[in-house]
Amino acid sequence: MKKSFIAHLKKVPLHLLFWFVVWFFFKAFFSAGTANDDFVFWFSVSLSITSVVGSYVAAYDLMPSYLLQKKYKLFLLYGIYLVVFIACITELVVFVGFAFFYRLEYKEMPALTKSVSVILVCVFFIIALVSVFKLLRYNYTTLEKNKSLENKFLQTKLELKENELKFLKMQIHPHFLFNTLNTLYGFALKKAAETPEMILKLSNLLDYILYQVDKPLVLLKDEIHHIEDYVLLEKMRFHDTLEVTINVEKVSDNFQVAPMLLIPFVENSFKHGAIINGKLRISIAVSTDNHSFLFVIKNSTKKLEKESEGIGLQNIRQRLQMLYNGDFKLEINQKNDEFEVVLKVNNQSLKE
Repeated sequence: MKKSFIAHLKKVPLHLLFWFVVWFFFKAFFSAGTANDDFVFWFSVSLSITSVVGSYVAAYDLMPSYLLQKKYKLFLLYGIYLVVFIACITELVVFVGFAFFYRLEYKEMPALTKSVSVILVCVFFIIALVSVFKLLRYNYTTLEKNKSLENKFLQTKLELKENELKFLKMQIHPHFLFNTLNTLYGFALKKAAETPEMILKLSNLLDYILYQVDKPLVLLKDEIHHIEDYVLLEKMRFHDTLEVTINVEKVSDNFQVAPMLLIPFVENSFKHGAIINGKLRISIAVSTDNHSFLFVIKNSTKKLEKESEGIGLQNIRQRLQMLYNGDFKLEINQKNDEFEVVLKVNNQSLKE
């Protein structure tokens, strides 16, 4: 309220300057053909006051209250009232000048001040000028407000997406650590000789999670390297009952992806995979082609029913939707003895 009052107060000098220019215009225009400075001054002041009243009524009442509210009939009705009122005041000004300054000597009055039509054209021109300026200013202000609201909306939407993405990462991290620490716990109970090596591999993975995963992008080769570390950890747990093949083809040194994008699929294959004929078989294939990459992972399984998606897969699906604008293809296929995930992503649509 106070800021609005101050803002309006700052406009007062501009308004006064504008109406001084209007008065000067009337004075210069209607002084033609007469040497009666007192009459010209009074006449110009009277027309200026009439123009002020008409302009502010039209610009600050009729337009915002009726025209901009699409109450066209009321706007037209009150507009006619205003025109009649201005015409009557103008006639009165002419009559007063005729009676008091020229003693009813009609021929003595300047030609321009006797022409009511000319006077009305001048007054309505000023009113129209103020009204059009006010309307243009209103449209400009509205556009600025709409643009500001749109920017705020987009900013809020972006912040929500970023917060949602961070939340998903926060869910993925403990989910990944939970599975790995369970494995480490089992080794510690058995006092296995592989425990120190396993701790070293886990420390590498923790370094990746703590210092790399918060980056918007990581090299695909780094992601693959940490998948290999994870697989080595699982090999220590499964010993001879695990058979994993990793096939990496044509992966560019500079190709980047979102961090921890693929590890949840690998985790899922170990969590839901089944040992068949003495082996848990997992195959991983990664390849790149121009601006896209293909990731395929398969694991042996005994489950015939449709595999339900765990926390990892649910989160990774949401992350893919947000990061790649839906420009990806994720297929999850369940066969009699094999579970397969096929992910193809267009990296050009990645939001950094």
